[in-house]
Amino acid sequence: MNNGSGNGGTESGGGAGGAALRLTVLVGESEMHRSRPLYTEIVHRAHGAGLAGASVFRGIEGFGASSLIHTARLLSLSENLPVAVVAVDTAERIRAFLPLLDDLDGIGLVLLDACEVVPRPQRRPGPEGGR
Repeated sequence: MNNGSGNGGTESGGGAGGAALRLTVLVGESEMHRSRPLYTEIVHRAHGAGLAGASVFRGIEGFGASSLIHTARLLSLSENLPVAVVAVDTAERIRAFLPLLDDLDGIGLVLLDACEVVPRPQRRPGPEGGR
């Protein structure tokens, strides 16, 4: 799954396709690790571990173990919306990364899904800098 970017990459715009493992870590938006958001800590650890990439997705509504519904609706006072941190890499690299999450409090579900990375052709930005 290396696209020549030096990070084992599965980033858009190129890369080898094939079997992969998707890691999804669910946390509350307001969860903190030391002085920064927990989702930020997870992304930085994934980067430091050399994973191909990680993205954070903010939910607009959800509930977890507390059974409280958190929502982004205008009249709601909820401040702990669901956040998903998603990383995709080889099964070996994702599984090697999992112990780096063990000392983090506030993590909800940790999910692993087998997936397939679809190869994309390398594209060079045009003169406008876009596609």
